[in-house]
Amino acid sequence: MLTFVGLGLFDKTDISEKGLACIRQADHVFLESYTSCLMGSAVEELEEYYQKAVRRLFREDVEQHPDHVLALAEQGRVVFLCAGDPMVSTTHADLRIRAAERGIQTSIIHAASIASAVCGLTGLQNYRFGKSCSLPFPQKNWFPTTPFDVIVQNLDRRLHTIVYLDIQKDRFMTIPEAVGLLEQMAQEKQIRVPLYVGVARAGSDDVVVRAGPAEKVRAEEFGPPLHILVIPAELHDMEQRYLEMFAGL
Repeated sequence: MLTFVGLGLFDKTDISEKGLACIRQADHVFLESYTSCLMGSAVEELEEYYQKAVRRLFREDVEQHPDHVLALAEQGRVVFLCAGDPMVSTTHADLRIRAAERGIQTSIIHAASIASAVCGLTGLQNYRFGKSCSLPFPQKNWFPTTPFDVIVQNLDRRLHTIVYLDIQKDRFMTIPEAVGLLEQMAQEKQIRVPLYVGVARAGSDDVVVRAGPAEKVRAEEFGPPLHILVIPAELHDMEQRYLEMFAGL
């Protein structure tokens, strides 16, 4: 049995009662540590709260070498933990498919996802979001502009864009860094992005939401990670008012 359990947005207490009960009944508990993470709780705190040992998995463990996890799931109850909601990442969908192909029973216990949380925090209406994109840190000879192409396509269709910011083992992309990268792409393509909305630490007690043009948002102090960015299309009146009241637009 392989159960995918979402952990929610920020810390150990965001998990559902159903998810917590599943963990405590499990034979093996794994935590994926590459698509996102709970900034409010260290692994040791999770283990104490769950009353279970938690083994971390990284991208290569899940995408290239999942046999160990699947073999355990053939013999007992395995829980696969991830921040947010499990199937927001296509990697996790792939793991479920692999399990099913081996005859392993699977299930999902859902939790809050940043994909829905941004709607409540920003007031941007959920049905107006288009395709999302991820913004990676540039490398020495690699500066991908595909994320900006997605943003432009959405803006042309009057759709908002969620931009997931890069997470690496030793650093987290910040909102000001992301705005700087996107502004560089915008300048090269001679396209103006009129508005950015930054969200920091969704689900925490000190969440920060700020909206404005590039210069304003880059000057804001958003504090520690995790950060996420939204590029709104033309705003409805209610969206405009919400951002003015809750994001300093």
